[in-house]
Amino acid sequence: MKLNFAAVFTVVVSVAMAAESKLNPSGFKYNRLDKDKAVLLIVDHQIGLMHLVRDQHPDVFRQNILAHSAIATVFDLPVVLTTSAETGPNGPLPAEIIAQHPKAPLIRRNGEVNAWDNKDFRAAVAATGRTQVIIGGIVTDVCTAFLALSLIEEGYEVYANTEGSGTMDQRLADDANDRMRAAGVQTMGLFAITLELMRDWRNKPGAEELFPYFDKYMTPFSNLVRGHYAAHLNGTVFPGEDKLPY
Repeated sequence: MKLNFAAVFTVVVSVAMAAESKLNPSGFKYNRLDKDKAVLLIVDHQIGLMHLVRDQHPDVFRQNILAHSAIATVFDLPVVLTTSAETGPNGPLPAEIIAQHPKAPLIRRNGEVNAWDNKDFRAAVAATGRTQVIIGGIVTDVCTAFLALSLIEEGYEVYANTEGSGTMDQRLADDANDRMRAAGVQTMGLFAITLELMRDWRNKPGAEELFPYFDKYMTPFSNLVRGHYAAHLNGTVFPGEDKLPY
């Protein structure tokens, strides 16, 4: 009997594929943020454009865009900055962001709405050599979404910071995020982005680097950590606390 190697190979491959399908029936692949693959984009976080943001409180949004910028400092990510017509009413980037990234390329667009339409911006992103892109921008449905969709088309993995982007109302933000997700953009908040980049509290950067970041930019987590530290220092509990489950 002559063995048909082609037929045997086909059967083996089919069995392997069937087994893999049972293990992962959805076919979903979890693409996690990787600090060695990611670049941070700061898109039109301009002082004038902040007046358009109504889906977040002004104090909260200002803190969020500074927190978005600081992600790159904590994880030593390359950064590309861009502005749109900054000599007009849109205004410049906040001085704090410029100070955080004095050596990062700043692409001043004078007409292009979609930053990807600017050849200098495209070149700056490509020069980082990174394949994952973290975006925050004003406004969500224009500057963030247009760029995110272009990057997806170009083959990048795109992660849109929903707290680091803002627009004129919640409905517009929801529509923009839906549109981006439908195209394959991953929408995430600051806590998820930083923890996915970190992955393990024992890593470097890890707890030692992230606790000061959260203390500055994420009050609820800061209160949790400060409360634990205070309890550790004074070593006491109120009467009745020792009766509670833990």
